[in-house]
Amino acid sequence: MAAARKLKRVAASQPGFLNFKPTTNPTDLYSSKRKRVNKNKKKNWNKHTDITDVEEFLEDIRHQERTTGGLLAEKPDDSLFFVDIGPPQKTEEVPEPEEGKKRKRKASRPLRIDVILQPDSRVPAPKDVLAYQQPNAKKLRRSAQRAEQLAANAGVPRKQKLLLNRRPVLRTTKKAATEANNNPDRDYYDIWGQEIKDTADPWYLQQTKKKRVQRPERLNEKPSVLPAVEVIAPGGSYNPDFFSHQALLQDAHDIEVVKKKQEDKIERQLAYNKDDRATEETVFQEHLQGLVEEEEDNDEDFASGIDEEEEDGAVGAISVAQKKTERQRKRERAEKVKEQRRLASREQMEKQQQFFQLRTIKASISKQDQKTKSKQIQRKAKQEEQKSQPRRLGRLKFQPQDMEVQLSDELAGSLRRLKPEGSVLKDRFKSLQKRNLIEPRERAKFKRRLKVKYQEKRAFREIT
Repeated sequence: MAAARKLKRVAASQPGFLNFKPTTNPTDLYSSKRKRVNKNKKKNWNKHTDITDVEEFLEDIRHQERTTGGLLAEKPDDSLFFVDIGPPQKTEEVPEPEEGKKRKRKASRPLRIDVILQPDSRVPAPKDVLAYQQPNAKKLRRSAQRAEQLAANAGVPRKQKLLLNRRPVLRTTKKAATEANNNPDRDYYDIWGQEIKDTADPWYLQQTKKKRVQRPERLNEKPSVLPAVEVIAPGGSYNPDFFSHQALLQDAHDIEVVKKKQEDKIERQLAYNKDDRATEETVFQEHLQGLVEEEEDNDEDFASGIDEEEEDGAVGAISVAQKKTERQRKRERAEKVKEQRRLASREQMEKQQQFFQLRTIKASISKQDQKTKSKQIQRKAKQEEQKSQPRRLGRLKFQPQDMEVQLSDELAGSLRRLKPEGSVLKDRFKSLQKRNLIEPRERAKFKRRLKVKYQEKRAFREIT
């Protein structure tokens, strides 16, 4: 850094260097006295290093490049000075145009705001690197050099010979819509270029991020086949037909009957006979159970224990005394072999009998296949039916909304006398639950943790 600073000072002290800022004295760049500080330590490098002279010098050079396009010391005198030859000569007066001819308008000058927005720097724009880039340029240059060397030596590489000797193949496959990144034959697109490209090219759309990501098919599937808004039955109109209204009443009646049956079933399960209710006497007898006959039970248990010990001893003596002889063991082995032969012959006979039962077996197999097909049809029908039913998404089960129906005496002849029923918000909420978009919910119950403390005020105490 010290060597670079010294070089800058020497350049600034040269007689040919022109300082663009008159306020800066070139002698101050190298004649200023600096504080002597120990530079052996790294923490003092930036703290006690004065680089203002270098910054001012570089800023002066950049300012000259922006305003004049280069250093003033390097420019010729013709570009810096001009010869003053007096005021400019007046131009000849332009005759007025004749009648019937259009008068030439004065050239319109650009607006002041447009002039301000124009770039004021004379530094040339940096080189456009993208305009000179080519895909796989290094690889292509090496292959071209290798081909030139082989041509100079009058030789053909083995790889090229094999390619030339290959049999031509008729390709019927279509070209992929999106070309690979490493394909050297694809076009090179400049994203920031001004040329208009073919917007239908998939490679261009992919590189310029104008092509949308393909949406997965599973996201297009709806969680339910039910419509968002279900149309009510004809009997629910404000002025319905008699038969359609009676059909709607019948449906509401069937729903109420089912609810009533469920409530009666619960009551029957929880019901009990009043005659079997416990009385004071039965409670007292229950408390006395096991207190009076305790001694008799103990005597009976003692006698039964003695009898069991005697029987165990007798059985143990008999089991020890009885021992099988060799003749008995041979007889058991012979009976075992005989039983195995009998079972084998019986199995062989059953297999032979199956030849005569082929027609029956075939009929049973066809019957089983028919039964399986019918079960498959039922299973598919059940699956199709479940698509329109709400699924179990949470711990609660979906409860359908109560049917909104008016009785015959509640019907109104016009919309003015019609009484509103139900809630649109509740209907939409139930529709979302029915279409499996949200899980069934219930209102949170408020549970008070602390007890309510009642306190009588002084004014109330005075009255009472």
